[in-house]
Amino acid sequence: AASGKQGNVLPLWGNEKTMNLNPMILTNILSSPYFKVQLYELKTYHEVVDEIYFKVTHVEPWEKGSRKTAGQTGMCGGVRGVGTGGIVSTAFCLLYKLFTLKLTRKQVMGLITHTDSPYIRALGFMYIRYTQPPTDLWDWFESFLDDEEDLDVKAGGGCVMTIGEMLRSFLTKLEWFSTLFPRIPVPVQKAIDQQIKSRPRKIKKDGKEAMEEIDRHAERRRSRSPRRSISPRRSPRRSRSRSHHREGHGSSSFDRELERERERQRLEREAKEREKERRRSRSTDRSLERRRSRSRDRYRSRSRSRDRKGDRRDRDREREKENERSRKKERDYDKERGSEREKDRSRERSKERRSKGDTEERRHKDDKDDKKHRDDKRDSKKERKHSRSRSRERKHRSRSRSKNTGKRSRSRSKEKSSKHKNETKE
Repeated sequence: AASGKQGNVLPLWGNEKTMNLNPMILTNILSSPYFKVQLYELKTYHEVVDEIYFKVTHVEPWEKGSRKTAGQTGMCGGVRGVGTGGIVSTAFCLLYKLFTLKLTRKQVMGLITHTDSPYIRALGFMYIRYTQPPTDLWDWFESFLDDEEDLDVKAGGGCVMTIGEMLRSFLTKLEWFSTLFPRIPVPVQKAIDQQIKSRPRKIKKDGKEAMEEIDRHAERRRSRSPRRSISPRRSPRRSRSRSHHREGHGSSSFDRELERERERQRLEREAKEREKERRRSRSTDRSLERRRSRSRDRYRSRSRSRDRKGDRRDRDREREKENERSRKKERDYDKERGSEREKDRSRERSKERRSKGDTEERRHKDDKDDKKHRDDKRDSKKERKHSRSRSRERKHRSRSRSKNTGKRSRSRSKEKSSKHKNETKE
C-alpha cells in the first residue's frame, strides 16, 4: 500500500494554514462576505456538501467578469493570478471551507465518488491536488482517469470536459485558469508522465469511441478473452503479426469488445436513470402521502373544531355575562370612589385655605416684628450718637480747663523765679 493510503487520517502536505493556495485568492476568500457570514454558519461535512450541490456551477477561481486585466502588462497583468483580484468563486470558498474542516480519508472518498453532482467530485479532486503529497496523487487519480462524467468548468459556461480529462490536466499541467497548483517534484512528474503514456485513453471521433490500446491494456483484454492454443503449422511471429494487424484495422474481436463496452456503458446509464426515476417516484409518493395525511388531519381538525364551536359559543355567552357583571361592579365601585375622591378634595381645599390664612397672619406678625426691630435699632443708633457728642463736649471742656490751669501755674512759677532772682540780687 502507498504511504498516502494508510489509516483514516489524511496527511497535509505543504503549508497547513494556507492550503497552498495563491495568496491573492486566499485573501479574497478570507475577506469575502460569503465565506465570513454564510459559510461560517456551516459546521458539518454534510452541510458543506449540500451547499456545493446547490451553489457551485463551475470550478474556476474567479467569477465571470469580475477581473479587469485588459490593457495591463508585466506583473500587473492577469498572468498566474498576479494583479488585481476580483470576486472569488463560491467553488474556491467552499474548497477552503472543506480545508478548515480537516477532512478524513473516508470523507474525501465520499466526495470523489459522489453521485449527485460532478462539481462535488471536482472539488474533492481539487482538495486532493492542493493538500496531498505529490507522490500520492497517482494513487488517488489512477482509477478515475477514464471517468466520462461531464461538467462545465468555466465561469459562464463554454468549457465542457470529463472528469478524466480534468484529472489529466491536474497531473500534467501546473496551472488551472491562470492560477498555480502546488509544484510537483521533477522525478515524481516524470514517473506520472510515463504512467499516463502507458495507460489507454479514449478519444471521441464523430460520435464513435475508438480505443487506442497499448501493450498493457492488450494483455488485460487477452487475459479476459478465452485463450486459443497456437497451432503447430503457424509460427508465433505470424500469429503476433496477424493479431497486431487485426487490432490495428478493427477486427471482429475488437468490434465485439467495443460493442460490449458500449453495451455496458448503456446499461450503466439506464441503471442510473432508473435509480433517479425511482428516487423521484419515491419523493413524489412521499409528497402525495404527506399531502393526504395533511388533508386528513385538516378534515379531522375541522370536524373537531365544529364540535368544539358549540361548546365555545356557550362558554363565550357565559363569559360575556360574567364580563357584564364585572363591568357593573366596576362602575359602581368607580362611582363610590369618585364620591370619596370629591370629599377628599373638598377637605384638602379647606385645609389649604386654613393653612393659607395662617401663613398670612404669620407674615403680618413677622412684618410687624421686623418694623419694631428696625425702629429699636434706629433709636439705639440715635442715642449712641447723642452720647458720643456729649462725651466729646466733656473732653473738650476738660482739655480747655487743663490748658488754663497750666498757663496759670506757669505764670506763677515765673513770678516766683523773678522774685527769687531779685532777692538774690538784693
